Amino acid sequence: MEEILKRHRKERKDLQNKITGMKKQANKSQRKEVNAKCELLQSDLQSKHDKEIADFEAGNGETAVKESGETKGKTQQETNDDDITPEMLLAQLALETEQEEKETVEPAITPQQPKKRRNRQKEKLAKREQEIAKMKEEARKEAAVQPNLQKIEQDSIDLLCDTLKLKQIDIQPDGHCLFASILDQLKYRHKDVPEDYDVYKLRQLACEYIDEHRDDFIPYLFDETIMQLQDIDEYIKELETTAKWGGEIEIISLANIFDCPISVLISGAATHKVNESGSKPELKLVYYKHSYSLGEHYNSLHDLE
Repeated sequence: MEEILKRHRKERKDLQNKITGMKKQANKSQRKEVNAKCELLQSDLQSKHDKEIADFEAGNGETAVKESGETKGKTQQETNDDDITPEMLLAQLALETEQEEKETVEPAITPQQPKKRRNRQKEKLAKREQEIAKMKEEARKEAAVQPNLQKIEQDSIDLLCDTLKLKQIDIQPDGHCLFASILDQLKYRHKDVPEDYDVYKLRQLACEYIDEHRDDFIPYLFDETIMQLQDIDEYIKELETTAKWGGEIEIISLANIFDCPISVLISGAATHKVNESGSKPELKLVYYKHSYSLGEHYNSLHDLE
């Protein structure tokens, strides 16, 4: 056992000298690999020593002494390990490091799969939807702090109607509402309107009157948005053949055709009256600017019974 322990001390000292030489010759990039190799050598030597002591204590002392005596009792691999110099070990580590770097780089230069082509149309639609959603949210927030013009208008008109003992008759908001409201008033207040009259007949009568009294309506045909006078022939054609909304011109025309006043109840303003000198019963309408989602609208007014 004394011989074994003596040899162990010498082997540990030799290994420590070898490790010191390896660490001194290693550069910064090799330091990590050298430290790992040194730890491995120390671990292997300790395992070898532990095994020799265990074998000796188990009754194999003669074999252990024989193996520990001289170099001729060593295996070829052990002899080779003792003969390894720090220069040889560093050269081996350099080769191993180069191989590891090669294996690491090679996968990176493997031909890559072709990138998936961008769907620019889909991205454009998604961006547009985001912008629309943002605009809706901003409009919602803005509306939340704005006064409810629709409710204000409707409350005002309801109050006026209660005061004047009138009730509002809903007319379909289809572009013909002015003519439909006047037609309802003619049937309700004049009684003598022909049965075959409809909104298209009233449009025709209004167009004929405008055409016959062109000079009277020139002031109404000036378009302030483009600062030009509208062509009266085009206006008449559009009025008769489309669902063009009626307004002041058509109210004046029909009031004169049926020889009656036409009054228009308006929220926040005095009642607007046309042809007050007419001899027949007054036709009563109500005008809305905010209450209908499609825009301006006219309804007919009946008396409360």
